[in-house]
Amino acid sequence: MKEGLRLRPYLVITGFVLVLVGLLGVLRDVLPYVARQRAGTGQQSDDAPTDGHDHARGPLTSWLLLPPALALLFFAPAALGSYTAARNSPKVVENYERFERLPALGAAPLSLTEFIARAQQDDRLSLQGCTVLLSGFVTPRKDGAWDLTRLQVACCAADSQSLTVTMHGVQAPPADTWVEVSGSWHPVGELGTRSAALALDVTSLDRVSPPSAPYLDRAPVPGPG
Repeated sequence: MKEGLRLRPYLVITGFVLVLVGLLGVLRDVLPYVARQRAGTGQQSDDAPTDGHDHARGPLTSWLLLPPALALLFFAPAALGSYTAARNSPKVVENYERFERLPALGAAPLSLTEFIARAQQDDRLSLQGCTVLLSGFVTPRKDGAWDLTRLQVACCAADSQSLTVTMHGVQAPPADTWVEVSGSWHPVGELGTRSAALALDVTSLDRVSPPSAPYLDRAPVPGPG
């Protein structure tokens, strides 16, 4: 995801360049042709081509490329969801140099990345007996269970990777529903090692609206009270 953020300015600049090139093409080809038609000079002259084709302008079929481009511009495709998450590779979480102390009271809001890292890397066992708050969307599993998932995209949908934590103790909402869950680490495997289960014993679940940046794995913001 960090690589995607670094590339964003270049993508924006590239988009503006493409739009500029398109406008220059309109100024060069389309507007002069319209002016000639209005002036009545669109009639064939002595030096006009005799092969039945007007080479003064591009083929009209090229305008068929415009509707798809406008559709992508004004109607953004839906964010990737459980269908993609169930079929792509899980993201390997980078090693943390250290972990901040979790709050003593209340549920600790964590991103899925930090929850996974604490479960597998923290030799101080900070998740032991701690209640955490996580957010993501619902991905059903083939065994009847379900995962809380976030997708991270560096460049495009083809390179998306999933962050998943299996939920226990509560029935799955419909697929792709965004939820916030609180609970404690599901005690399977050895906490602080790669054998630790990436799973949560859920004590509460609330449906929430999809975030404005669904591909950024951020800790949920606890509500008032």
